[in-house]
Amino acid sequence: MASDNLTAVAPVTLTEGALNELKKLIDQQEISEDFGLRVGVEGGGCSGMSYILGFDQKKDGDTEYDIHGIRLFMNKAHGLYLAGMEIDFKNGLDARGFTFNNPNATSTCGCGSSFSS
Repeated sequence: MASDNLTAVAPVTLTEGALNELKKLIDQQEISEDFGLRVGVEGGGCSGMSYILGFDQKKDGDTEYDIHGIRLFMNKAHGLYLAGMEIDFKNGLDARGFTFNNPNATSTCGCGSSFSS
């Protein structure tokens, strides 16, 4: 099998709401097939680490996954922070946007986009 790990089980899950919204964004923004959804972390945010979520091209050090037709790229080093995380999309009166349910986070902030582990 190729070393790009396309058959590997993704360490994150996408809810039906997140999948629907991502597919809508791919169609509306005419995202090229060369791009996939990048999920990761970076230093910063009010709790120490912030989530990365956006469309990007595959880079060296990435593992590629397929989640119901969505190409997902993740730097191998980020798996430690993201294993078991669920990404959802909320579209209600109290919240709108992608949300992150990360079982590895020891604390999160009010914005929901940063955490500490």
